[in-house]
Amino acid sequence: MRTTRRQFLSTTFGSAAVVSLGASTPEFLLQAALHGADESSESILVVVQLSGGNDGLNTIVPYADPEYYKQRPTLAVAKSDVLKINTELGWHPAMQGCANLMETGQLAVVQGVGYANPNRSHFESMDIWHTCRRKGQARNDGWLGRYLDAFQGQAGGDVPALHLGAEEQPLALTAQNVQVSSVQSLDRFRLVDGERDEALIQQVTSTARDRGGLLSFVQSNAQAALSASERIEKATKDYKTNVSYPQSALARKLKTVAQLIDAGLKTRIYYVILDGFDTHSRQAAAHNALLRQFSDALQAFVQDCSDHG
Repeated sequence: MRTTRRQFLSTTFGSAAVVSLGASTPEFLLQAALHGADESSESILVVVQLSGGNDGLNTIVPYADPEYYKQRPTLAVAKSDVLKINTELGWHPAMQGCANLMETGQLAVVQGVGYANPNRSHFESMDIWHTCRRKGQARNDGWLGRYLDAFQGQAGGDVPALHLGAEEQPLALTAQNVQVSSVQSLDRFRLVDGERDEALIQQVTSTARDRGGLLSFVQSNAQAALSASERIEKATKDYKTNVSYPQSALARKLKTVAQLIDAGLKTRIYYVILDGFDTHSRQAAAHNALLRQFSDALQAFVQDCSDHG
């Protein structure tokens, strides 16, 4: 069944944030993205990717199920420590921020997301997640990239999507006809000397006329980067917040996203990554720290967005 984004939002959660626990992006999310762009009031998607393979059973803990404790004699979260959601499930004790958001109706969890015959390779699973295509199918673009191609021009001159972080740009954002920016920080994205950079672009433009091909591509991207830099510089200078963000890399990324949203940019997709969830050893301590970073940063971000309307 085809599900529009509005139907999914209104009937499933209607919240500010969603945590998806499973192996792949379901088809209905892709369909919602492709067919829901007519709702201008619901125009921003923020993706927080937990890279490495998050342990869903120790994120939303089935504390009422004895089989959980039987199968995890050393790794299970104690019943007394769980932040209870209902009589069967509860948050990991490090996720007080998420528990608070759920309590106020600002967060929902979609459990059991997956696909038939799941692939247990981290690399193959990530390719499936990012493209919504199985092995053997063409993977020239990502599920978000296809959305960007389908609705070109809706960003009104702003960058249509932005990946914040030093990681390689996610395959999910790969499009056929739309250029997506990846930046480590706003400071790195801003160009130091506008006049000098403009002169350099003009020089490249002149050379490109003679040689064409790759240089034309470089010139067009350089011009786009200059325009985006100037727009972001102007848009973010007046940002203020009373929210105290945690001192973590993820929190800094999400604060930047909140800043850009508040500035009124028409960017429709923001993508950030929290890595380190490949916890084969010493999982209890590592997972605790990662979930706390995610939960606390998410709570601050949602509060900041709420405060700014």
